[in-house]
Amino acid sequence: MRKATIFLMALAALALATAAPLQAPAPAPPLRRSRFLASANFPPPASFYDCRKKPPSICLEPGSPGATCCKGTCVDTEHSFQHCGSCNKTCRYTQTCCEGKCVNTFTDKKNCGGCGVRCRTRCTNGYCDYAA
Repeated sequence: MRKATIFLMALAALALATAAPLQAPAPAPPLRRSRFLASANFPPPASFYDCRKKPPSICLEPGSPGATCCKGTCVDTEHSFQHCGSCNKTCRYTQTCCEGKCVNTFTDKKNCGGCGVRCRTRCTNGYCDYAA
């Protein structure tokens, strides 16, 4: 009985293998872009604003990360931590770059807790007039 079962299984496998020859899969349909992506106006990649090989005026184009060319990259010297106010001027660990100046937003009355937040009396721990 066991030999008959094995024989029938082998015969069925042989019949399936010869009945349906292997065919190459059908080519995939071309990828479609959604209407949302087709209508979106994406900014150019950051490599587009590489001022190493292009003139520094590329940094003045709309959508540029900043108007200053530092080490071949367009940067915003008004808010960049590594280029605060000018190229390669890095703010200290506790400071933030606000309008091109390194400030401590925990204690500065003109930039309390963030850039441009002014306090009337004092700034403590990033809060105006905070009772310590």
